[in-house]
Amino acid sequence: MALQEVLERLGAPTRMMTAFEIKSVAEPYIRRRAIRHLEKGRIVIFTAGTGNPFFTTDSGAALRAIEINCDVILKASGIDGVYSEDPNKNPRAKLFKHLAYQEALEKHLNVMDATAFALCQKHKMPIVVFNVERLKDLDKILRGKNIGTLIS
Repeated sequence: MALQEVLERLGAPTRMMTAFEIKSVAEPYIRRRAIRHLEKGRIVIFTAGTGNPFFTTDSGAALRAIEINCDVILKASGIDGVYSEDPNKNPRAKLFKHLAYQEALEKHLNVMDATAFALCQKHKMPIVVFNVERLKDLDKILRGKNIGTLIS
């Protein structure tokens, strides 16, 4: 809901869709309805993963993004992007601005869960990892500025 609030403050029309019914917060996910919202110029925010056990919210995000042919997955994180190692443990960790899928796998960077990452790689779905504490940067990200880490 914080993301939706920030986007709407920036003047972007949004719709929040969820894997299971939460009437007072979001509408249920229906693929055709999500596509229609996008056609009308709205930003669609998916919540609650897939609604199925054993699947993470990362998997839900990847699945929905692929289903409706999104341009990119925006993955909010507790850090500024993808680092060479945990920056909370090693202040010298290097922030990557861009990574290829294969490079992220070879370096064991754990961008997201393995199922979600495999889906993104197979379907060439770009992922932008950025700091959730800096939602003000969202406007820059949406305009194509290189904030955080782009995996493609």
